[in-house]
Amino acid sequence: MSNGISNLIQADLASLTNAAQNLATQTVAPAAQFGAGDAQPAFSFAQSMKDAVHKVNDADANAAQQMSDVDSGKSDDLVGAMLSSQEASLSFSMLMQVRNKVMGAVDELIKLPL
Repeated sequence: MSNGISNLIQADLASLTNAAQNLATQTVAPAAQFGAGDAQPAFSFAQSMKDAVHKVNDADANAAQQMSDVDSGKSDDLVGAMLSSQEASLSFSMLMQVRNKVMGAVDELIKLPL
């Protein structure tokens, strides 16, 4: 199991490294940088957060459904249901930590003198 997680982390690291190298080699026109063009931004923090919240919500709903199936006797995969429940719990905890970090960063930005 740890090898699988290790491989996923290494794949994510490689993907992020490639993306960073691509960003470093791109040149952006100054007008496009401030939204003067009609092109949509490639990255939206708000959309990323919405996607993360939806993923966590889906994981929670899936875990609840699996636990409900085990409780009603439709399924006897108790281990799978418990793992799904723990994954949903960890996902929610991680989302709350990200939220707290973002709110802390916003508070720091508000406190900056102009």
